[in-house]
Amino acid sequence: MQVRALSLDLDDTLWPVAPALEEADRAVDAYLQVHFPRVAHAWPIPAMRTLRMQVAEARPELAHDFTAQRQLTLHEAFARCGIVAAPIDTLWEIYFSARNTVSLFPDSLPALAQLAARWPLASLTNGNADLARIGLQAHFRCAVAAREVGVGKPDPRIFRVAANRLGVAAGELLHVGDDPELDVLGAHRAGLHTAWVNRRGLPWPTALGTAPDVTVRDLGELVRWLDADAGT
Repeated sequence: MQVRALSLDLDDTLWPVAPALEEADRAVDAYLQVHFPRVAHAWPIPAMRTLRMQVAEARPELAHDFTAQRQLTLHEAFARCGIVAAPIDTLWEIYFSARNTVSLFPDSLPALAQLAARWPLASLTNGNADLARIGLQAHFRCAVAAREVGVGKPDPRIFRVAANRLGVAAGELLHVGDDPELDVLGAHRAGLHTAWVNRRGLPWPTALGTAPDVTVRDLGELVRWLDADAGT
């Protein structure tokens, strides 16, 4: 397999995202409890999450833009409480700061250093993680996000954007991610090689058809597999 560059998913590939998302919701709620108790009472965390799902369903054109979905959710929550001027910038900074306070999987940082020393790397995400805030920006040649591109995984176009920015052909790019459909199937349809990071040891969902080129339990195993594939 000829690999000249790698693209990596972020959430649940380099770190578990659920704890950060939960903390972000709590941080926003804590601010509302102090400064806008009426909104906090009307929209506790479970209700705010339900409202976000409703906003996403009502605005399918924003399926690739989680930032816009969340900001519209806040606007709607305030509007239903009769408050027109919602402090969106303040609330978003609170949310975004907590959302990007993540705890890396133990294998992630050592593997990133090894990978970046040998190949150009692109981050490729449907989410709104910020590599600069997290402190990983130096490992990546470029960042590709669904919000910026206009489509998200598994659409093949976002993978081809990553290949173009890295200056390689699709068949020379290995995409690494945790989601069988979004990462593996999407990358395969775009003509990329694929690595499934299967941290929970799950069976491959055969209904999806095409299996990944390689399945690894963590990024350290990926580094070892790449070394073996290169004959080093």
